[in-house]
Amino acid sequence: MDLIALLAEPATWAALITLITLEIVLGIDNLVFIAILSNKLPAAQQQKARRIGLFLALGMRIALLLLIGWIVTLQAPLFDLGLAGTPGPHGEPTFETAFSGRDLILIAGGLFLLWKATKEIHHNIDGEGESGELLDHDKGLAQIAFGAAIAQIIALDLVFSIDSILTAVGMTDDVPIMIAAVVITVAIMMVAADPLARFIEKNPTLVMLALAFLVMIGLVLVADGFGVHVPKGYVYAAMAFSALVETLNIIGRNRRNRLRASQGGVQAARS
Repeated sequence: MDLIALLAEPATWAALITLITLEIVLGIDNLVFIAILSNKLPAAQQQKARRIGLFLALGMRIALLLLIGWIVTLQAPLFDLGLAGTPGPHGEPTFETAFSGRDLILIAGGLFLLWKATKEIHHNIDGEGESGELLDHDKGLAQIAFGAAIAQIIALDLVFSIDSILTAVGMTDDVPIMIAAVVITVAIMMVAADPLARFIEKNPTLVMLALAFLVMIGLVLVADGFGVHVPKGYVYAAMAFSALVETLNIIGRNRRNRLRASQGGVQAARS
């Protein structure tokens, strides 16, 4: 089917809109990680790191889509430990003992995310950086080198890209539609990246919340790698609820600060 005929099909637009929505939802994790890492860099390098990270995510997704035949093979089991999982309520195993390439990538990515988020939480609480890192006490984050930030972004881009592409494959067989959805999604993320990073930077308490999100996402990736599939809707609903509560806390703090400032100005005027 040529491109014109493909665009004339209503199913094409329905698939495109669905894929864009799906990619945006799945891309939130990646965007939060990039925002946290870029905020650890000097101010002059932050936007550059976010742009490079998102362009790498775009390039990686398109490259994987062009290698879609190989990506699908990642779901084939590579080896089996031969252990029987604990039976579930219907007699099915609660975890898998046969691991595919996708499973190994998800487990490795999840463990990396757990390690990274836990280390940043430790820095945030104790205020101590490790060798080669300087702690920014205003942000509660250890500053890192530009190259180290890009390397970590690339590692997580790969994990999120493979998970995203394999999810998209189950929705449509048309690679051009998937590429269009990826390009549009990354363009939206480009627009949202800077405001999100600035919002996190201006509200330090959001750093801990975002790191907690990354811990949860890391656990979900590891569980998924072991065949324990946590519905993504539950994860994102929990994230949305927590973000809403923190937003209300921020609004309340800002109003109290403005009230104190106005009361202080009145007292100063009277004196």
